[in-house]
Amino acid sequence: MEVSQTARFHKTMVPAEEAINALQRKLDDAIDDMEQGRVQTIEDAWEEIDSI
Repeated sequence: MEVSQTARFHKTMVPAEEAINALQRKLDDAIDDMEQGRVQTIEDAWEEIDSI
């Protein structure tokens, strides 16, 4: 019997694997942004976090 794992993700329940894949895509995007010199100041980052 297979047990389905779920994770809380953006106020909805999704399979754990889907949540992990989404996080990995975001990390890949962030690494690519840094490698290409597309960075955000810490002040802008905190403003974005505060707006959530």
